[in-house]
Amino acid sequence: NALKQLGVKKGTAVAIYMGMVPELPVAMLACTRLGAPHTVVFGGFSADSLSDRMNDMGCEVLVTQDEAWRRGTTVPLKRIADDAMADAPGVKTCVVLRRTGNEVPMTDGRDHWYHDVRGSDDPATCAPEPMDSEDLLFLMYTSGTTAKPKGIEHTTGGYLVGAATTHYYVFDLKPDTDVYWCAADVGWITGH
Repeated sequence: NALKQLGVKKGTAVAIYMGMVPELPVAMLACTRLGAPHTVVFGGFSADSLSDRMNDMGCEVLVTQDEAWRRGTTVPLKRIADDAMADAPGVKTCVVLRRTGNEVPMTDGRDHWYHDVRGSDDPATCAPEPMDSEDLLFLMYTSGTTAKPKGIEHTTGGYLVGAATTHYYVFDLKPDTDVYWCAADVGWITGH
């Protein structure tokens, strides 16, 4: 509902540039519910890597955080995101999660604190957007180690059926008996 208030709707491309916090999958699921394709960009990537992916996908919205914790120190995600947005003119809105609480620059009209837009007066429900099975769910970019990163399309029906089938038949996960944990960052497909 907060994303809807910021103009996100079916087809609005959203980039997510965060550390491994619960709000990251919340943002992914919110985008999915609205029919807004998203891309999760690994929080260890540079401003150039982030802007390249946002420009390629045509992102209008970025969800990030003030800073992330990595190996006992902070990573300045919002400052990196600001540098990236300077080279990604299509991004008009940035939602910033307060994680460390340290001061970060905020641009009036563009930047919004997560806790402000996700207020207590939000409706309890948000109707899911009807989607075709071939509609884009998310783009996952290759690392770019050997060439320009390529956005791999994952469709709504195909990805969800594939993930459910893999977890049921390959991993043999059962809802009443198993707990699954993955150490991979959500910025990589294994994390997804």
